[in-house]
Amino acid sequence: MVTAPLSKSLQPPAPPSITLLSEEGTPIARRGATIGDPVDAAKLPPNVVNAFLAIEDRRFRSHWGIDPVGIARALWSNFWAGGVRQGGSTITQQLAKNAFLDSDRTMARKFREVLIAFWLEAWLSKDEILSRYLSNVYFGDNVYGLSAASEHYFGRKPKDLSIGQAAMLAGLVKAPSRLAPTRNLSGARARQKLVVAAMVEAEMLSEAEAARVRPASVIPQKADPLPNGTYFADWVLPQARDRAGEIGNEMTVKTTLEMRLQRIAEQVARSGMRGPGLEHAQIAIVAMRPDGRVVAMVGGRDYKDSSFNRATQARRQAGSTFKLFVYLAAMRAGMTPDDMIDDKPVTVGEWEPKNNDGRYLGPITLRRAFQKSSNVAAARLIFKTGPAAVIRAARDLGISGPIPEEATIALGTSQVSLLELTSAYAAIARGEAPVRPIGLAEPEQRSWFAALRRERRPLGATELKEMRDLLASAVRGGTAYEARLPITAYGKTGTTQAGRDVWFIGYAQDLIAGIWIGNDDNTPNYSITSHVPSRIWRDFMAQALGVALPEPPAEEELDLANMIGDLANGVDLGGVDVQLTPGADGGAELRGPNGTSLRIDREGIELNVPNRAPPAPPALPRPDDRDRRRDAPPAEGNQPAQ
Repeated sequence: MVTAPLSKSLQPPAPPSITLLSEEGTPIARRGATIGDPVDAAKLPPNVVNAFLAIEDRRFRSHWGIDPVGIARALWSNFWAGGVRQGGSTITQQLAKNAFLDSDRTMARKFREVLIAFWLEAWLSKDEILSRYLSNVYFGDNVYGLSAASEHYFGRKPKDLSIGQAAMLAGLVKAPSRLAPTRNLSGARARQKLVVAAMVEAEMLSEAEAARVRPASVIPQKADPLPNGTYFADWVLPQARDRAGEIGNEMTVKTTLEMRLQRIAEQVARSGMRGPGLEHAQIAIVAMRPDGRVVAMVGGRDYKDSSFNRATQARRQAGSTFKLFVYLAAMRAGMTPDDMIDDKPVTVGEWEPKNNDGRYLGPITLRRAFQKSSNVAAARLIFKTGPAAVIRAARDLGISGPIPEEATIALGTSQVSLLELTSAYAAIARGEAPVRPIGLAEPEQRSWFAALRRERRPLGATELKEMRDLLASAVRGGTAYEARLPITAYGKTGTTQAGRDVWFIGYAQDLIAGIWIGNDDNTPNYSITSHVPSRIWRDFMAQALGVALPEPPAEEELDLANMIGDLANGVDLGGVDVQLTPGADGGAELRGPNGTSLRIDREGIELNVPNRAPPAPPALPRPDDRDRRRDAPPAEGNQPAQ
């Protein structure tokens, strides 16, 4: 059947090559066919044109679109073969077939091909037909057009081709994939010899000239420095093609990817996935600006091993990262981070949620509940606000996937993609929602429809301030402690049952990043905790933002900050000698071995950075044992925390 209007003969038959550029303008990936510039047959050397005419259509200059002699020869051959085995098509017919028709080898299609050839001959000159044919014909290796083929195989322009090189290219047209000289040089040379003989037979080349033709050699093919595909390129390419519309030649499209950040993301993904339990797990990373521009993307351990993009295509349970929407609904309902809630077992219908660590602190503030990622507190909140309010909060921040209207969504049972969830957290960073992920640089002039489609609504000032308070406290002294930076950071961890999914989503300054780790087959991984993505996030952000991480504490020092919640709530620390000194403001000062100390408020939230142990004082004379009881402090003094 006819598949295009006659004007299609002016366009190449294959999608053009698209080169993707980074935000800085550096090429990062190339996809599609290589299509050469159009050629003008009238300006080509006679031997180049004659090579194609001799082997493809010797009577091209004299026929009117079809060659009766060639067709008769093809019909006779096909009759004895019992089917369509030979085409006998003219160059005009080949142009008609390539530009307008499908590849079926039927007599009906052949008839339509002849009709279109008549049209082309009526509207175009012979040189115009030949020019379009040579500009669009396929030469193998995903290369279309004589210009591209000359450069690809011989490193020169069509006007500089030797007789042997022109003959080899003309010989490829019959079976370009099989005869491409980069794969089958002997076959291409045999075909070249046949074309030279045809040129002699057609009196386009003398015997003496033919004798001087040597087998053509192709230039060594350099590996394309640009990958054909990457996780980011796969995601952004459909957007690039949509923006390009109908294009005739190779084009470049500028993206939002920042190469420095992409390299950092790839490096921390490799280094962070070493260790017990991580051998077979996969990782995904997305980094974006508050306006949604995606600046880095890692969709798995290795694109060559698996092109499945876990950042955009995988939908996994969100775990406690979904509590962002639970608490946003609560703040919208008039609650504040300082309001109290019971951190103790609760039953909602037949649902009995439990805290992951099995610990319950009793009455605590919402801030503390968010810090320790209390499941029972989240369940109580959704019971107060209703699931519909939580779903509305998720929708407002850009979550579009299915969310059942039931209480269990408080614990992140709904499935989301990392890209979608990171965009939701970006809304808190920006103060407007929803934030739509963007992969292409904005054109200089945006259409009014595009501007309308990306319209965002400001979040309420109070709820925004309170949500940022909660996210900062989670990093400052909660489950996200491993993500701490020397600057203010905001974020939330998430872990689903048996470590099937572990998350960290957070932001600092003008950069938002999300990390997911899990197994593709959704099998449990008990050895992975949210500390792993938190540390990877911290390492990525520190390098991306250029901030120095504090020196890790000496091995013998006590990491008091990780024990804040335990100390403040009387949890047994297994015999570690840590003292809790009440302060006048209702807070306390923690003192551990080797001089470590930490200030906390009344809920156990850290107030200052842990101090390192001071230099050891000079050795003092060992006191007499008889003086110990006399010098002992009063019983109501500093006592070890229980």
